[in-house]
Amino acid sequence: MQASHHLPHCAVLLLVLLKLTQAQYEHLGYPLGYPEPEQEQYTAPELSPDTPRIQLRLAGDKRKHNEGRVEVFYNGAWGTVCDDDFSTHAAQVVCRELGYVEAISWSPSSKYGKGEGPIWFDNLHCTGKEKTLALCPSNGIGISDCKHTEDVGVVCSDKRIPGFKFVNTLPNHVESLDIQVEDVRIRPILSSYRKRIPVTEGYVEIKDGGQWKQICNAEWTQSNSRVICGMFGFPAERKYNARVYKMFARRRKPTYWDFSVNCTGSEAHLSSCKLGQSAILKTNGTCTDGLPVVVSCVPGRAFAPATMTGFKKAFRQEQALVRLRGGAIVGEGRVEVLKNGEWGTICDDKWNLLSATVVCRELGFGTAKEALSGGRLGQGMGPVHMNEVECTGFEKSITECSFNKEFLGCSHEEDSAVRCNIPAMGFQERLRLSGGRNPYEGRVEVLMEKNGSLVWGTVCGEGWGTMEAMVVCRQLGLGFASNAFQETWYWPGQVGADAVVMSGVRCSGTEMSLSHCLHHGAHLSCAKGGGRFAAGVSCSETAPDLVLNPQVVEETTYMEDRPMFMLQCAYEENCLASTSGQVPANSYRRLLRFSSQIHNNGQSDFKPKASRESWVWHDCHRHYHSMEVFTHYDLYSLNGTKVAEGHKASFCLEDSECDEGIEKRYECENFGEQGITVGCWDTYRHDIDCQWVDISDLVPGDYIFQIVINPNYEVPESDYTNNIVKCRFRYNGQRVWTYGCHNGGSISPETELTFPGLLNNQVTHR
Repeated sequence: MQASHHLPHCAVLLLVLLKLTQAQYEHLGYPLGYPEPEQEQYTAPELSPDTPRIQLRLAGDKRKHNEGRVEVFYNGAWGTVCDDDFSTHAAQVVCRELGYVEAISWSPSSKYGKGEGPIWFDNLHCTGKEKTLALCPSNGIGISDCKHTEDVGVVCSDKRIPGFKFVNTLPNHVESLDIQVEDVRIRPILSSYRKRIPVTEGYVEIKDGGQWKQICNAEWTQSNSRVICGMFGFPAERKYNARVYKMFARRRKPTYWDFSVNCTGSEAHLSSCKLGQSAILKTNGTCTDGLPVVVSCVPGRAFAPATMTGFKKAFRQEQALVRLRGGAIVGEGRVEVLKNGEWGTICDDKWNLLSATVVCRELGFGTAKEALSGGRLGQGMGPVHMNEVECTGFEKSITECSFNKEFLGCSHEEDSAVRCNIPAMGFQERLRLSGGRNPYEGRVEVLMEKNGSLVWGTVCGEGWGTMEAMVVCRQLGLGFASNAFQETWYWPGQVGADAVVMSGVRCSGTEMSLSHCLHHGAHLSCAKGGGRFAAGVSCSETAPDLVLNPQVVEETTYMEDRPMFMLQCAYEENCLASTSGQVPANSYRRLLRFSSQIHNNGQSDFKPKASRESWVWHDCHRHYHSMEVFTHYDLYSLNGTKVAEGHKASFCLEDSECDEGIEKRYECENFGEQGITVGCWDTYRHDIDCQWVDISDLVPGDYIFQIVINPNYEVPESDYTNNIVKCRFRYNGQRVWTYGCHNGGSISPETELTFPGLLNNQVTHR
């Protein structure tokens, strides 16, 4: 009797202890493979009558649509919030009031520019649980000793609160209120568009309070359509057949959203547009014109739903003036512009979504979803062509935008980059990684048609390499490849997907989907079969990027005659021309010597592919080779024939010098770790053995001197085009001249044509 009386108390105590135990580990998140807790559904806040009614928006020099200066509408005027005592808890309240799941960060000191009007809140002390910013303790609305140099900004998560419903808490309509909705989509209506990929035409639908609703077209403008198309990855909008949609609207009664939309056309996202008038609906639920909004978008060339025939030969693509480099996926990268025949970067001063969107549309993508600064997608080399770029958003090219022509004063640490909206092509649904320890690795399994039905199967591991792995990681949105595997016995994969359905895969590395790569058709050829010999990958969000400094090569090149007896070590390591084996020991070899300065401008350290247990000791030179092939040094005739070659092995990889503020991490001495840190460079001095080309058999004339780093793509990088350096080279029998040195892809195609007959780095290993 006594025991049963105490049992409920014990149970309650155990439950309390369990809750406390769980709570202390909540911040760690859930381990991989465990389901995340279900997100709460939004419920509109119930505010007491005496709660001040406010509305919020994000404004200023935005880098993403879900960040900006916090602005508050109160008492008929827009104002700002002071950064004094502002905290993560206050940012949390702001983001949730705007319909975002959570706050990521906040910024003081008017990072997004100075606002105007009253400073409505100062010395906010939020707990993070308040239903509106107006409920946080403060000095009182409008009581502040701050200036607009102290305006606060926030960054909210991309995710919207499920079921979020926009609520205008003010009795009167607020002009220029930001649009806040849970989700937006283009829903194809006509049968001819339903099966098209990507979806380019249909109803514009807004998810509000968990329900999809159409928008009344009474106040809809072309500017609104331009913004919607840009959000979904399309550079422009076009006209459509309105008569067909009228017929459809008569058959099915639409459900309309309560508001209209007011965009200028320069916005990167619908949430940056302003809320229009409340929709005027008739008693039968239809709007003034009785039609839902329809948009029809023009896809960029790379995303056209059906390829046109017979135009490729006749069509001559214009020379692009802008390009993206170093990005992991299509539509992102460091922005580079062509000026005076040379590619250069853009400084990030004043870089924002408006300018980034001009770049994205120019390249055939949609609007920018992020404008990145600080060399976030790797640093370029060469000139910085533009600074303090300011665009209206309607320019056809970034080169039409105004910028500071007088003063650059920027380093490549301030290089601008973009992430653009691209159309949903469905590529991710036809590929998966299976059996890995985390979502970034596994056996590659593809969905292929077989005997009239779609089946999952493996890819033959034979010939599988870095370029193919890069395409897989890009297709899945997982960044860059960090490894390519030809055997995957340690990753069991999905049951029933062992059979090989794709073989002979060869990629250039730029394809958007593995199916776009060259591969065998219906007649597969895979000697070892699938199973343990299936292809696999591991992916990484970042990658290194090695770039050779062409100026150092040009400035340090000279010629030296060296007696054969002083070249025994070099001879043993195959650093001399093949004819050196037939010459007497007292003869000389003529060497073209130079220094090479190899920078890592990427986002992660460059490390040798082989683990240190596999490094090869060279007793003569007393060092370990960590990569079998690291550089090619070659001389070519002007018709592209190789006439002399240098060494093809790496001595050691280490940090010779680094940019200011970066510490060296790699050193070859005493069997130390090898690699090149981000922001550091490895200098191979001209007086090191094998840092040369043996030109003993070279006849006088004009040549091309070419250097290629990581030529076999043994180590994945974010950009291989800049791994090559080409120079003009003249030899008259007594002297050498090296001039015109430049990185691959650093000059215009017209200028590059003056360096004839050379293979580029994309095909040297095939």
